This record gives sequence, C-alpha cells and structure tokens, in this order.
Amino acid sequence: MRRGVRQWVDPFVVAIVLALLVGVVVPVPDGAREALDVVTDVAIALLFLLYGARLPTREIWRSLTDWRLQGSLLVATFVVFPLVGLGVSAAVGPVVGQGIAVGLLCVSLLPSTVNSAVAFTSVARGDVAGAICGATVSNVVGMVATPLLVLGLMSGAVAGDGAVGADGLQTVLLQLLAPLVLGQLLQPWVGGLLRRHKAVTTAVDRGTILLIVFTAISGATAEGIWADMSVGVVLVLVGSAGVLLAVMLALTWWGGRALGLPRDQRVTLLLVGGMKSLATGLPMASALLPAATLAVVVVPLVVFHQLQLVVCSVLARRLGQEPVPAEAGAGRG
Repeated sequence: MRRGVRQWVDPFVVAIVLALLVGVVVPVPDGAREALDVVTDVAIALLFLLYGARLPTREIWRSLTDWRLQGSLLVATFVVFPLVGLGVSAAVGPVVGQGIAVGLLCVSLLPSTVNSAVAFTSVARGDVAGAICGATVSNVVGMVATPLLVLGLMSGAVAGDGAVGADGLQTVLLQLLAPLVLGQLLQPWVGGLLRRHKAVTTAVDRGTILLIVFTAISGATAEGIWADMSVGVVLVLVGSAGVLLAVMLALTWWGGRALGLPRDQRVTLLLVGGMKSLATGLPMASALLPAATLAVVVVPLVVFHQLQLVVCSVLARRLGQEPVPAEAGAGRG
C-alpha cells in the first residue's frame, strides 16, 4: 500500500505544497525579504552552473541528428504549447482573473521537464535516448526561446505589475545562461564527479525551487494578493490546467501518428512534448517576471506539475503494458 501511495504522491511536490502553505501564513518583512531575494538569486545561478557542469556536451550534439523527432519536440514545446496556452488563458481569464490567466500562459512557454519525462518514457517503452536528447535540447533552447516568448506574449499582460522587457532578458542571460555556459566550460573536469554524485545537484535543484516558492508566495501574502482567490477560482484553475495538459497530450500523440513516427518515438513526443519543467521553469520565471506576477504564476505551475505527474504516470504504465508492434523500432536510421 505504501509503495502504491508513493507512485501517486511525489514527496517533493508535497514539500512544495508545504512551502506554499507556509508562505501563505508567514509573510516575510520587507528587510528580510530583500536578503532572501539575494539568496534566491545566488541559488538560481548556482543551479544553472551545476546544470551546465553536469551535462555532457556530446549529448547536445547527438540530439541534433534525428531531425524529425527533435524538430517535432521543439515545435510542440515552443510553438504548439504556447498557442494552446494562449487559448486557455484567454478563455478562463474572465473567471479566474488576469494574474492566474497569465500564470497559465507562462506555464505553456516553459521548456520540457527532463527527469520525469525520461523516466516515464522508459516505463512506457519509448525511445529513451531520444527523450534524453530531446529534453536536454528543449532546456538549452529554452534559455533563449522562453525569455523571447515571455517578452513577446506576456509583456503587455503584466505591464501593470512591472513590465517584462529587456531587463528581464538581460537577467536571464546573466543569471541563467552565463552560469550554464561557465558550467559547460568546467564540464570536462567536474562533469563526471557531479554525475556520480547526483545528490549534490538534486539538493541544490530542489532547495532552490522550495526557496523560490516560499519567497514568491510569502511576498504575495505580505501584499494581500490572496484575498480575492476563492475556492471557485482554485477549482477553475485546476480544471484549466487539466484542459491544457489533455489538449497537449492529444496533439502530441495524434500528431506523432500523422508524422509517421514509429511507436517508440510517438511515446517520446507524447511524454516530452506534453510536459513542462518545474525545475527550470521556476528559476526562469523568477528571473523574468516582477515579484507580484511571479507570486500568482507559481500556483498554476505547481498545479500543472502535479497533474502532469499523476496523468503521465498512468499513461506511461498503460503504454508500457501494451504489446509493442513489430515495426515499433522501424523508421529510424
């Protein structure tokens, strides 16, 4: 029974929810919040330094060889997903308010998750190598694509809270991309060590996310942002996140069939192209968005992340139990 419960409940998501709840009831004073913001910025830069140092450069180049699969993943992540996000955001905006609607749109602009997508692809007997490369490239391309999408699609929506503009893009370049590049330069010397000691990067990864969640939500509490969020708004938010996820899973699965991808690559397109990253998404949002906007973006992102874990774990198990056609591995070469 305990093992079954753990399959449904991610302990890290429980920790995020706890950080969120603590942030709701514990507003941080202005002076302490400034110090906490500095600590958070340093943690984010360290996180992306470790990402770069851990990632073998050869994986980036190898991922570019399968143009059909990798191109489909990039189009799904940075073209189709944002278009669906725009539609869902516009539809629910009058009900949940501009802040939550902007949060849902922001979710659609992020790169794909890596660890969860690769794990689910393995369970579903998909193209694991393609998933590793695709998720990796998604996050590298996302260093540039996500800030540009936020700049183009969200700058007007958050203008009242502090517009997203060139300053936000510059922050991403200095706080995220520069540490990533530095990490890549250090990778030949420290990459192997970090890959052997995953607990180091995992601790920084998860600690940074928890810090971002608490800082953003606590700041929102201090400013009274949650006063207008009713139970009805929360229910609409969960439903909207579910619609966003369902539409993307359907489009990636049937889109893969329309493209003639073999079964294993369709699984990869489904589970990489239909998911979004909390690990890189929150640091990117933190670097790009003003504090008041970030606070309401965190909630849709956490909700969507939990939904995708539950739904995609069920899909992966079902796909993994299906008989695999003889031609499943055909068409790649």
